[in-house]
Amino acid sequence: MRVPRRHADEVETDAGLVRQLLREQFPEWAELPLEPVASSGTVNALFRLGDELVVRVPRNRPTLWSDLDDEFTWLPRLAPLLPVAVPVPVARGRPSGDYPHEWGVFEWLPGENPIPGQVPDSFAEELAHFVRTLHSVELEGGPPSVRQSLSRLDEFTRQNLLALDGEIDTATAEVLWDEALAVPEWPHAPVWIHSDLMPGNLLAEDGSLTAVIDWGGAGMGDPAVDLLAAWKVLPLSGRRRFRTELDVDEDTWARGRGWALASGLGAIPYYRETFPTFAATGRRTVLEILQERG
Repeated sequence: MRVPRRHADEVETDAGLVRQLLREQFPEWAELPLEPVASSGTVNALFRLGDELVVRVPRNRPTLWSDLDDEFTWLPRLAPLLPVAVPVPVARGRPSGDYPHEWGVFEWLPGENPIPGQVPDSFAEELAHFVRTLHSVELEGGPPSVRQSLSRLDEFTRQNLLALDGEIDTATAEVLWDEALAVPEWPHAPVWIHSDLMPGNLLAEDGSLTAVIDWGGAGMGDPAVDLLAAWKVLPLSGRRRFRTELDVDEDTWARGRGWALASGLGAIPYYRETFPTFAATGRRTVLEILQERG
C-alpha cells in the first residue's frame, strides 16, 4: 500500500520500497513486521518496524525540515535534558537506486496525537513545562531553527489570505497579521526551540504529554515560535493556563500568535485535498485566533 502523497514533487513510497532499502542496508531488520503509520506527517513518511523501531523516509528533496545531520547530532544530547521522550536515532540510511535521499531508523515512541482543543488543562501545564525546559537548555553550537523572523513569511501569508478570501474573515486576519509584523523581534540571544509544536508532533497517553517528535526544524531561535502550540493544540482554558505557566511578556505572546496565524493560514489551501486533517487543524487555529479578537 502506497503512502498518501502530500506534495506534488513527492517521491512515492510504500512498504515494499522500505523493505528493499532495509534488505540492502540493514538486513538484520529486513524481515521484521513493517507497516505504514497512518499519522505520518507532511515532511516524512513513517513505517513502523517491529515493536521497537520506526523508519522515517523524507517525502521529497531534503530541506531544513529534514536535516538528519542535526537530528543525529543533537537529539541524543537533548534527550536527557528534557522532561518527555524524544526520538532516539538508531541508524542512518543511504540513498539507493530506487530512493534518492538519506533516511533514518529511530526508536518507536508509543502514544497518540492529541485532538486539537480536546486536551485537559493538565496537558497545557505539561506542555508549558516542556517548552520552558527546552528554552533553558544550554547546549552551545546549535543550528539556527528553520523558523526565524515572521517578516520572512509576509509574502507567503498574504498569498494565503488572498486564496482564502470569502472563506474566512480575511480582513480581520490581515489586521492581525499586520499587528504581528509590527511587534519588536526577540531582543535577546536565541534559545533552543522545537519550532513545530503542533498536534501531529506531540504524543500523549491517558491525557498526559509523553513525547515530542519530528525535530527536523529545531535549533536556536525566538522562543515565541513554540507558543504557536497555544492555538494549534489547546482549548481556551488550556491556552490561558499555558500562558500563565510560561509567564511570557506581551510581545513574545503576540509573536507566537503571529506564528500560529501564518502556519494556520498556510495549511488550509495547500493541504485541503492532500491532507484534509492537517488543513482542518489549520482552519481551527485561524478560527481560534479570530474568535479571541472577537
